[in-house]
Amino acid sequence: MANKRLDLIRSLLYTLAPVDALQLLYCNWLSLLRLRPLAESNCFWAHTCRNWDAGAPGMSGVLVSFVVPAYNEEALIESCLAAIVAEISRTRCRAEIIVVNNGSADATREIAASIPNVKVIDEPQRGLVQARRAGCLVSEGKFIANVDADTILPEGWLRTALAEFTRRPDLVALSGPHIHYDLPKAARLIAAGFYRCVHIIHLLSRLLAGRGSVMQGGNFIVSRIALEAAGGFNPEFQFWGEDAELARRLNKVGAIKFTPALAALSSGRRFAGEGLFKVLLRYSANYLWTHLFKHPFSSTWSDFRHAPGAFGTLEHASHAPLKPTGAGLAGRTPPQP
Repeated sequence: MANKRLDLIRSLLYTLAPVDALQLLYCNWLSLLRLRPLAESNCFWAHTCRNWDAGAPGMSGVLVSFVVPAYNEEALIESCLAAIVAEISRTRCRAEIIVVNNGSADATREIAASIPNVKVIDEPQRGLVQARRAGCLVSEGKFIANVDADTILPEGWLRTALAEFTRRPDLVALSGPHIHYDLPKAARLIAAGFYRCVHIIHLLSRLLAGRGSVMQGGNFIVSRIALEAAGGFNPEFQFWGEDAELARRLNKVGAIKFTPALAALSSGRRFAGEGLFKVLLRYSANYLWTHLFKHPFSSTWSDFRHAPGAFGTLEHASHAPLKPTGAGLAGRTPPQP
């Protein structure tokens, strides 16, 4: 218990340490351009990452399942999968990649299926949680890495995750923030500040109250055993609040860690399409509603997609909530390819 508190205090001090905003952006762009691994860049969490890397070899025989939900993602799915394949190759761990085609009307399925060693399944019921759950049903890994289709894993992501699970047997889930590489500089700073506040709140709640949990839905890795013990994915949460709801239940099973060391690059298209402060407010409201009232604040959501061949152009579609079917990881026939 004393060691856990020391870890929390150390993490809190790293988070509160003054960071030059331009230097942080510089580190993020170096990672994006693959000039330097994110976990080794001169950012405020670099020392922590280096310490974690030492334990990764203990996980060399473990199977990791990457689950990528995808709806009309033909513009970004290839770069997402290429980053995952590169991470698996660098880490040399056993892994499988599962893309869940969630009713796409474009070439998402064809592009994903053209990449070697990528398994594509179909989940016709629209919804992010429905797609994640379908992928988990057919996965076989001890750990399940949930990565959104607009996300790019930087070098060192998988090694950092495995090292942390090696170091902490009580850990059931590990998550980190998104770095929105395609937003204007000011918007990236605001989004980064928001995640930093989230990290501080998470650390303080764990330190002072011994409870509280935060996960980024499109950037987390979870133990299969813990996910099953927590009841799996809740189909009543289709988009907003799904990560907070799962974290709340996983927190009863074991420890959850949210750390900047597991940051991943992701598109800021939702911020650009819906408005930065509106999205941040919606995230906050749904987090609170999920923890206080056990249901999301927002029942509808919008999808923002890059038009094929026009990275700066966004396409927009809105979705009403669907009637949930099924629950958990078991009790349903997995979707067929």
